[in-house]
Amino acid sequence: METLIKKRKKRDGVFKQGKVWYIDYYFGSRRIRKAIGPSKRTATNALRKIKVEIAEGKYLDKQAIEKIKFSDFAEQYLGLYCKHNHKPGSFKKDINAANILKRYFGDKYIDEISTFQIERFKAEFIKTVKPATVNRRIAFLKAMLNRAIEWEKLKENPARKVKLFRENNKRTRFLEREEIKKLIDNADGYIKNILIIAINTGMRRGEILKLKWRDIDFKNSLIYLNDTKNSESRQVPINDAVKSALISTEKNTESPYIFCKPNGQPRFDIRKSFLQAQKKSGILNFRFHDLRHTFASQLVMAGIDLNTVRELLGHKSIQMTQRYSHLSPLHKQRAVSILDSRLDIIQTYDKKDTIFENLDFEHNSLKNQELVNTRGHSSIG
Repeated sequence: METLIKKRKKRDGVFKQGKVWYIDYYFGSRRIRKAIGPSKRTATNALRKIKVEIAEGKYLDKQAIEKIKFSDFAEQYLGLYCKHNHKPGSFKKDINAANILKRYFGDKYIDEISTFQIERFKAEFIKTVKPATVNRRIAFLKAMLNRAIEWEKLKENPARKVKLFRENNKRTRFLEREEIKKLIDNADGYIKNILIIAINTGMRRGEILKLKWRDIDFKNSLIYLNDTKNSESRQVPINDAVKSALISTEKNTESPYIFCKPNGQPRFDIRKSFLQAQKKSGILNFRFHDLRHTFASQLVMAGIDLNTVRELLGHKSIQMTQRYSHLSPLHKQRAVSILDSRLDIIQTYDKKDTIFENLDFEHNSLKNQELVNTRGHSSIG
């Protein structure tokens, strides 16, 4: 019996998705779909015109003839999209990501970049940075090339199939109470009050440095944050330590910012002062953001529930807060010590003979019970 293999015929046509009519046709071996509009007649006429142009050899595939290098498109993406849709801090990160990618893909045309080339970039980049850093660059590349597709400069995204590295960047570094005192005592100048605020509120470095006097409500013991990481406003309750730190901060009458330079501009680079305080305190492997870990961890160890900690940190989900719920080794040691004191009520035997006698008694009791179950009565008189 003959097996007939029918080759599927390529068909052109029009179809509707939602309220929009599309045309579907082939140009050479490549299938092309284009959105036309709400009118079926317009879509049919557009398809008829393209088919005539293809038949007469007059059809020009705009996407095929438009060539743009990666470095040039990166500048367009930064200027036309990132600059107007991302926060200034995020935009700086975008520029950094684009510069790194341009060093690798800059001279290539975007339609010539392959999935294999991106995988090779990933393999090279991971040799010098952490997995999370590589993932952020790949994510930026994917977003940029998706925008190229929307702007009709690229047919498909070669980064779409590139898998990200598994990340394990969760740090458990936070300060114990003794370390907190050391750090604050060894801090000089403006950095002391910044540290006090960070440890007692859990605010991010950027949130603290952008604080203005108008954001402080001493009467109701609140700080009002309008420019946060997730773009949502937040109220931060403050304690007496934070109030004292704010009151003791010298006010620059020419500037609205609490922590500002002599010229009134806000401080953004506090790295040097922070490192000096760490060095004097003997604290190693510690970042400013770990003060936020410290705030959350100390609250959890004090018995504050996770949902309250979540609200204070400004997290949207409890899953984000759980990474801050780890406990210090000292706190765990106190926990097992409490258990040890409770178990003191259990009698301990000093003599091995006594232990063996008890074990023999238990063994004989079990044996007698088995006989009862088997014969229905005990054989012991």
